[in-house]
Amino acid sequence: MRVCLASTSPARLMLLRQAGIEPLIISPAVDEDAVAAAATVDRGAALAPDELVLLLARAKAAEVAYRIHDEHPDFDGIVIGGDSMFEIDGQVHGKPYTPEAARERWQRMRGATGVLHSGHSVFRVAPGTEPVEATAVAEASVTFAADVSDVELDAYIGSGEPLHVAGAFTVDSLGGPFITRVEGDPSTVVGMSLSTLRRLAQELGVIWTDLWSQP
Repeated sequence: MRVCLASTSPARLMLLRQAGIEPLIISPAVDEDAVAAAATVDRGAALAPDELVLLLARAKAAEVAYRIHDEHPDFDGIVIGGDSMFEIDGQVHGKPYTPEAARERWQRMRGATGVLHSGHSVFRVAPGTEPVEATAVAEASVTFAADVSDVELDAYIGSGEPLHVAGAFTVDSLGGPFITRVEGDPSTVVGMSLSTLRRLAQELGVIWTDLWSQP
């Protein structure tokens, strides 16, 4: 059974590979800002973090799933989409993109605890049938060291790593030593909750070990 990752995230790809899965990678043609803005207009208010990450995960997975369904009618497997945002002190953060934004966030995160919200959407795509979806949101709390020095912070930001990850940190790479505690599925903080993906696959009638790549 095949697996398609509707994401170009290196962290999500690494997680699947570490779990024994070598996925097909397809970048979703989704304007995330436009999707979020439209949802805000429809609601008349901003979406809560768990609602927003699930909305974006579903949008990305659906776009790829239906594209595969139409263009590759022999595809038999699942399509995985995800989205993550970090919430701290009542504010929600995606990727900072600039050193200035990353530094401002880290100055507030030192010694604090936030919550990483991760939306998951899995589509079962099979020949001759309409794609079927299962979704869930996973959360994990992250506590940062209070004694991260300005020298360490400047070096970390200078590495470029925190600029392109949700919340401006990683737990599995250069940012790991600055994190003192994670509560919840650790893979959620990396990019996707593997245990959540397994449960969603199971809901769709897929046995997780059938997704392992053949040696």
